[in-house]
Amino acid sequence: MSFTSDEVNYLVYRYLRESGFDHTAFTFASESSITKNITQNVVPHGALISFLQKGLLYQEIETHLSTDGVEVPCDQPFSLIVPHVCKTIPRSKSLKDERDDYYEKDSSQHSRHGRQQVVDDDVDMGTPFNSLEYSEIQQSQVTVLEGHQSEVFICAWSPNSLQLASGSGDSTARIWSIPSGPCGVPSNDPPLVLRHINSSHQDKSKDVTTLDWCGDAQLLATGSYDGLARIWNSKGELVNTLAKHQGPIFSLKWNKKGDHLLSGSVDKTAIVWDAKSGSVLQQFEFHSAPTLDVDWRNNTQFATCSTDKMIYVCEIGKNKPVRAFSGHEDEVNAIKWDPSGSLLASCSDDTTAKIWSLKSDKPAHDFREHQKEIYTIKWSPTGPGSENPNKPLVLASASFDATIKVWDIDSGSLLHNLTRHAEPVYSVSFSPNGDFLASGSFDRCLHIWSVKDGSLVRTYRGSGGIFEVCWNYTGDKVAACFSNNTVCVIDFRV
Repeated sequence: MSFTSDEVNYLVYRYLRESGFDHTAFTFASESSITKNITQNVVPHGALISFLQKGLLYQEIETHLSTDGVEVPCDQPFSLIVPHVCKTIPRSKSLKDERDDYYEKDSSQHSRHGRQQVVDDDVDMGTPFNSLEYSEIQQSQVTVLEGHQSEVFICAWSPNSLQLASGSGDSTARIWSIPSGPCGVPSNDPPLVLRHINSSHQDKSKDVTTLDWCGDAQLLATGSYDGLARIWNSKGELVNTLAKHQGPIFSLKWNKKGDHLLSGSVDKTAIVWDAKSGSVLQQFEFHSAPTLDVDWRNNTQFATCSTDKMIYVCEIGKNKPVRAFSGHEDEVNAIKWDPSGSLLASCSDDTTAKIWSLKSDKPAHDFREHQKEIYTIKWSPTGPGSENPNKPLVLASASFDATIKVWDIDSGSLLHNLTRHAEPVYSVSFSPNGDFLASGSFDRCLHIWSVKDGSLVRTYRGSGGIFEVCWNYTGDKVAACFSNNTVCVIDFRV
C-alpha cells in the first residue's frame, strides 16, 4: 500500500472546497498544483473524513487488542488530537496486559481448580507437598464483605482500629467496621460509602486506584482515575478535593507527620499537598513518562519512579532531584524505603529488584533471580528504625513468574524462594512483628508464610483473583481484595 503527497494534498483540497473554504482551497491548489495531476471525478464526496474515520477506528482496535487477540474493554474517548489513555491501565501497560489476560480466562476453568489442582500445581513447580504442613482456612472461617459493584483493587487497615478501607472500579471507596471477634460472623454495620463524583468526568472512569490512611487514622486519602485526590475523615465525610493532576493518580502517601500528602500521576509529575488547606505545596516535574509509585523517606524527602526507567529522590523546597538512580532497563513499578530511611528498594519489568543508597549512584544489591516482571516489593518491619530492631531486615519481591522471593539485605543473598502460587503474585505484606508474610495471587489463593523458614503456614482459596493483601495493626487479621468485587477478612493465630 502506498500513496503520494499529491493524493494527500488533493484530499485536503477537496475537504476545503466541500467545507466552503473556496478562497483557501484556490490558494492551496495553486501552490501545490494538485488539480493538474489528479483525476477529480474518481474521488467520492467526503473522502478525507471517511479515511480519517476508518483510520481512527483501526487505530482504536489496534490499541485495545491484547497479545492473545482479545479486545481489552475501554470506555475512554479516542480522538485524532488528544492522546489516548486506556481506562484499564493500572500502573504500567505491560503489567496491565498481563492482568487482562487473566481476567479473560474462562470462569469454568477456574471453577475446576479445586484442592487436587492446587496439589498438582505445587508438584509441577518442584515444591514438596505435604497436606499436613499447613492448615487450609475454610469458608466458614472467613468474613466476606460484599457491596462493591466492580473489582476491588486496593485495601488498607486503619493504623489503630478495625476499620478497613477498600477502593474499587465502581467509583467508590468503602470503610468497613470489622467485628473484634472471630471471622465468619457477618458484620451488622453497613460500610461507609465514599462516592467519587466528578461532574466534569461523567462519562469517564473514576476507578479508585490507591488509598492511604494518615498515621493517626483520622483521615483517609484516595486517588482516582479522574486525576483527583480526595481526603475523607473516618466517618466517610469528604474533607477536601485536591485538583491539579492532569491524569490518573496511581500512588498516594501521607508523610509520617501527617501534614503533607504525596501523589504520583500518569501526567509524569508528583505533587506534595498541604493536607490542611488542600493547596499545592510543590509540583515535581522530573520524569519524562508516567509516575507509577511514590514513597516518603522522611517528612520532607521522598522518592518517585516511572515508566521512563528512572528513580528520583526529591526534597520539598528543592527544584532539582537530590539523587537520580538509573540502572533499570524497563519500567520501574514500585519503590519502598526501609524502616530507617537509608535504603531504597525498587522493582521493574526488567525482572530485577535493586537496593539503592544515597551514598552511591550504583545499586548496593542487584537481585536477578526472578524470571518475569516484578510487580511489587515490601520491606519487613524489622531492623534499625522499626519496632522490631533486634530482628534482621529482609525484603520480599512478588513477580509475574508466580513466585515470591525473600532476600537477606546484609548479605544480599536469597533466603527463601516461595513457589506455591500458580499465577502472578500481585501483593505481599509482612505481619507487624515481621514473623509472617501474606501473599495474594490471581490463582485465587491467599498464602501466609513463615519468614523464619519459608514454610507455608495457612492458605485460603477465594472466588477471584487477588489484587491486594494487608495485615491489621495487631497482626491477628488479614484482609484481601478480589476481582469478583469482594473483600475477605481471615483470622490468624498461631
